[in-house]
Order: sequence, then structure tokens, then C-alpha cells
Amino acid sequence: MELRGKQKRYLRALANSYRPVFSIGKNGLSPVWLQEVTGALNKRELMKVNVLQNADVTTADVKNYVEKNSNITVVQTIGRVLLLFMPSEDEENQNISKDVFKM
Repeated sequence: MELRGKQKRYLRALANSYRPVFSIGKNGLSPVWLQEVTGALNKRELMKVNVLQNADVTTADVKNYVEKNSNITVVQTIGRVLLLFMPSEDEENQNISKDVFKM
């Protein structure tokens, strides 16, 4: 999914006070990790992921892996932190995505 600049700015402002929910360590990326992130995003729609110092992957690797293997959008990367967005499948959890798609 491609987001416009206005939508990205809204999501970045919304996530400014968020803390990273998931971390990527020395075990790296795996389909199980991606399933867990997808499940969490299905409830939250927006969250941060931290790439630890001892990780064998870079933030660019994580961004490419996530975007190729799922319908998650990487909104922003700052240092070792990625901001991920995915509209929820459940209507009761679609608080953020309703506002984003109105823009």
C-alpha cells in the first residue's frame, strides 16, 4: 500500500511518543517473527520495531523483508527504529486507518 505524504506525516506525529514493541536481535528475521508482528499490527495498526546492536541485519534489510513478505508499510526509519503501519482486518480495531484513509 502506498501512502501519501500527508498520511505519513499524520502517522509519524501519532507515533512520536510510542516505544518500540518488537526487537530484532541476533536471530534475525524469520517467518515466525513476521507472523507475530502482523498479529500485533492487526490489533494496533501502528507500532515501532527496534533493530538491536547485535543484530546481523540492517534497517534496510528489515524494511525490504517486511514489505516484500507482507502487506505492512514501513512509514519511517530513524536510526535503528522502524515505524510500521498496517490497516487492521477487524473493524473494531480500525481506529487509526479510518483517519488515515479520510486524508
